[in-house]
Amino acid sequence: MSHFGVVAPPYYSHFQALQALAGQLLERGHRVTFFHQADAARWLSDPRIGFCPVGLATHPAGSLQRTLRRAAHPTSPWGLRQIIVELGTTTAMLCAQLPQALAAHGVDALICDQMEAAGGLVGESLGLPFVSVACALPINREPGLPLPVMPFAYGTEARQLQMYQGSTRVYDWLMGPLGQQIHKACQTLGIAPRDALHDCLSPLAQISQTVTSFDFPRRALPPHFHAVGPLRVPEAAAQGAWPIDPTRAFVFASLGTLQGERMAMFQRIAQACQRLDTQLLIAHCGHLNSAQERRLVARGASWVTDFAPQQWAIERADAVVTHGGLNTVLDAIAHRTPMLVMPIAFDQPGVAARVSYRRVGVHLSRHARAGRIGESLKGLLTMPMPGFEPMTAELQRCGGAATAAAIVEQAVAARRPVMAGACL
Repeated sequence: MSHFGVVAPPYYSHFQALQALAGQLLERGHRVTFFHQADAARWLSDPRIGFCPVGLATHPAGSLQRTLRRAAHPTSPWGLRQIIVELGTTTAMLCAQLPQALAAHGVDALICDQMEAAGGLVGESLGLPFVSVACALPINREPGLPLPVMPFAYGTEARQLQMYQGSTRVYDWLMGPLGQQIHKACQTLGIAPRDALHDCLSPLAQISQTVTSFDFPRRALPPHFHAVGPLRVPEAAAQGAWPIDPTRAFVFASLGTLQGERMAMFQRIAQACQRLDTQLLIAHCGHLNSAQERRLVARGASWVTDFAPQQWAIERADAVVTHGGLNTVLDAIAHRTPMLVMPIAFDQPGVAARVSYRRVGVHLSRHARAGRIGESLKGLLTMPMPGFEPMTAELQRCGGAATAAAIVEQAVAARRPVMAGACL
């Protein structure tokens, strides 16, 4: 049996997806340990999973909250640049700390989030087999496609292709601080030079939560790329805390674990639902206080809570309002629930573009007024969304965390690429 080390960026949604994969590996008799700064340990709820804190000198306890606040408000080019600088600092810390920590814990294989280069770089330098996992939209580049962080619609006209190329150059310039840290780490670790995240992916297996039928059309994915669908821990049965009236439309709204403090957005959503006489459940993920909750109810929300059982709520909803987090969107696809996507940052604009392209919802600016939100919701509640069928069929076929665990096992045991094909 193997002892897997997990290396990921310090974000709740990424830890949750990888924890689901870890649980499957534990069931198969393996050991799993996450490696990161001490504050990230709080996101692991499975007591069977180990956690090793690293970087205590540069990333002491209490420091992660500042990073998360910055990530929640990338409202200017300077703010975005600061986030990228911090990403680079974290990658440098992990590259310096992981070799000793992995050896001390007897780790013999790695599971590496695509959005953190350190795992793959250190794995390569130590000769450890590693598998890459795309918890967000896959960062694999392909000619003729916009990067996943871009809001562009899919197209093949010359003007669109030029726009994709230009935006890629701007993105690569913005990511310069991270690229510099990746380049320095390669020199220190004694491996071939590279300077971008997409150059640090596994040669054995690459696993993605994004099903093929949701992404833009791709023609150049590596042969060892596997779209397995959502990596989820089964949700506990809900207790029915919200008495939903089946005779009235019901909307579920969540802006995820980073963006849940955006009171102004929630107020506009509540006003829109009030005008439509629609039931609305808002989940703010612990970012609002009781006074703010009462204010949202006064503006039109039926119920406001910190956390709701998301799959339960989405399954019952007639529409979902979301920031475009991939986990929420995939849950909505699984339950054929139309979406209104109001993206804020990171890959959310790219997710929103795919929701529209695949005709499973619409997207609006996060600054849209209540009237515009109401018009969009009314359309979702009254017009059919024909794009769900191929995606829900693929989700049912691909197997999620169980399939991902089988791919990881095979890649590590054989130490050669696991080629894509029928889901395992």
